[in-house]
Amino acid sequence: MSRISQVTDVLVQQAGQVVAGKSEQIRLIWVALLCGGHILLEDLPGVGKTTLAQGLGSLLGLRYQRVQFTADMLPSDVIGAQIFDKDKQEFKFHRGPIFTQLLLADELNRATPKAQSALLEAMEENQVSVDGQTMPLPQPFFVIATQNPQTQSGTYPLPESQLDRFFIRLSLGYPDEVTEKKLLLGKVGRVNLKHLEPLFSLDDFVSLRRQVDEVQMNDAILNYIMRLVLRTRDNSLCALGLSPRASQALARASRAYAATCGRDYVIPDDVQAVFPAIAGHRLKAHRSLSTETLVTQLLESVDVISE
Repeated sequence: MSRISQVTDVLVQQAGQVVAGKSEQIRLIWVALLCGGHILLEDLPGVGKTTLAQGLGSLLGLRYQRVQFTADMLPSDVIGAQIFDKDKQEFKFHRGPIFTQLLLADELNRATPKAQSALLEAMEENQVSVDGQTMPLPQPFFVIATQNPQTQSGTYPLPESQLDRFFIRLSLGYPDEVTEKKLLLGKVGRVNLKHLEPLFSLDDFVSLRRQVDEVQMNDAILNYIMRLVLRTRDNSLCALGLSPRASQALARASRAYAATCGRDYVIPDDVQAVFPAIAGHRLKAHRSLSTETLVTQLLESVDVISE
C-alpha cells in the first residue's frame, strides 16, 4: 500500500497548486477514482470546481473533454448523432464528447432532465446506445461533474437515480484567508494548470486500482458498515435510506482510503472519513433537517463496536 500512499501524497501536493487548502477533498476524489467511481462537485460558482477537475485530468494523464451544460442542450450534444453523408448516401455516427476517458460535465444541473439523462447509461454501464446500437466507451471512463446550489436560478435538480450513480459528492467551500491571498498574487490557481504533468502511465493507474482489492476488511468493520447502512433504512429522520449500491461504495471507498494512508487494512476512522461523501447525496432527510446534520447524527448514533 506504500505505492498508493506515495502517489497520493504527490497528487495532493500537485493538485494543491491549482486549488490550495483542499487536501482532504482531493484525497477523497482520488479515492473515488481508485474505486472507478464518478464524482459530483457541488458548490457556488468560482470556487475552483472546474479548475480542480481539469488539473486532475492532467495529473492522471487521461484524455478528457469538457462539456458546458446549458438549458438548451440535447442528449445528442453529449453522446453524438447520426449525420447523413451526401457523398456515401448513408448515415454516419459522429461521436460526441462523452467518448473520452474523463468527462468534465460542467454545471450539470443547468441542463434539463432530458439532457442530464444522456449520462445515465454511460455512468452505470460504460457504454451508450444510439438507434439500437450499443457502443462501448474508452476505458477507464470517469465523470467529474460540477453543479451549482439548487437555490440558484436556472437549475434543475438531479433525480435520485442519477445522484446514486455518483460515487461521491463533495463541496470545496471558500478558501481560507492565507490561500486566497496566494490566489490574488497569482501563486496558486488556474495559472498553474500548464505546469501539471501526468504522474503515472495508464498501466500504473490500473495496477494501483487493483491494489485496493488487497486491503483487508475484518468482520468487525464489515458489521460497522452494515449498522450504518441499516440505520439509514430504519430511521424516522431518513425519508430515503442507502441502497445496496451505496453500501458497496462505502466498503470499497473505506478500503481505498486506508490504502491512501499507507495501510493494508481498514479501521473505523476510514469508514467515518468517507461516509459523508458517500452517503450525503443519497440520503433524504425528513422535516427541516439538513443532510449534513443527518449524516453527523448517524455517525454519532451508531457504535463502532457492537454490544
